[in-house]
Amino acid sequence: MLVYLQRGTGLSTPLTASSMLQMKSAEDLADYLKHFRADNIVNDAEFIHLRLDPDAKPWTVLGQSYGGFCAVTYLSFAPQGLKQVLLAGGTPPLGNGCTADSIYKACFEQVICQNEKYYKRFPQDIEIVREIVNHLAGSEGGGVLLPSGGFLTPKGLQTLGLSGLGSSAGFERLHYMFERVWDPVIVPGAPKQISYCFLRAVENWLDFETNPLYAIMHESIYCQGASSRWSAQRTRDECEDKFDAIRAAKEGRPVFFTGEMIFPWMFDEIHALRLFKDAAHLLAEKKDWPPLYNVDALNNNKVPVAAAVYYEDLYVNFKVAMETASQIAGIRLWITNEYMHSGLRDGGGQVFDHLMGMLNGKKPLF
Repeated sequence: MLVYLQRGTGLSTPLTASSMLQMKSAEDLADYLKHFRADNIVNDAEFIHLRLDPDAKPWTVLGQSYGGFCAVTYLSFAPQGLKQVLLAGGTPPLGNGCTADSIYKACFEQVICQNEKYYKRFPQDIEIVREIVNHLAGSEGGGVLLPSGGFLTPKGLQTLGLSGLGSSAGFERLHYMFERVWDPVIVPGAPKQISYCFLRAVENWLDFETNPLYAIMHESIYCQGASSRWSAQRTRDECEDKFDAIRAAKEGRPVFFTGEMIFPWMFDEIHALRLFKDAAHLLAEKKDWPPLYNVDALNNNKVPVAAAVYYEDLYVNFKVAMETASQIAGIRLWITNEYMHSGLRDGGGQVFDHLMGMLNGKKPLF
């Protein structure tokens, strides 16, 4: 088995918060980063493929999440290199322009649903989160310093939903994280303050210090011939009545977390991202993104494809996944609510076996 690490991740010349500082300007960095999308990731995969196998026999690829997006790009532009394709929670929107707008409208609806389920599971956290938000909002500058030098505000607290609302054990991890929010008061009359343990846990949870590429490039993966213009923020503004943390806390409502969204203010509040703020803005305004998918090629696909579509996926909306699947000829779908987006991590053997079984006739196709 070959495990392929996409451009900029793992050991494949990783783009880190320090290595990207070698670029002389934000313009140089943005120009460099435009080559790190699915189209060039597929070019890399075929380059490796042709050199590993002199006979260039087609190979089977397994794409999880964004890896699935890349696999559909592979089907679009280099299907001759593919024997079979397995998708796990990774069927991308195919439309031209910035499809992030439609994605976030659908995903915010699922985010609200996941928040409601979280607080139903842990109702005691409603007051805990409201108390944290009030503390942050009432602190100097509207937040508190994070160990790395970043700044935690109510909006930043809400981003814990990125991992907490969308994986199988995410609810529990988020809940137990809130058990250590406050420092114990060991001197009578000492002011209440958020613990270092919690602040460090917030930074470890978000993980942008070691994975800045995710934040910088996130919305560009949805762009073909149009700019994203900070799609998630624009979409959030349309439903701000539900996601205004300070207002929710004052009115006694549950504070909703956000999901897999990157917002422009994160490049001010998260220490590891501050130096890339200008480059991120340039990428958000870039219009001439090349195509990532060929719908005609997908409509005439001849490569066997099996896809796990998770019914309650926080990150890849079910309706969008089904629309995409309808455009890929011959695709075989396994629709399940047994797993969430983290299905391959939580039950890799079972997911892999099920998908392979669908392709080799050992599993039903419905």
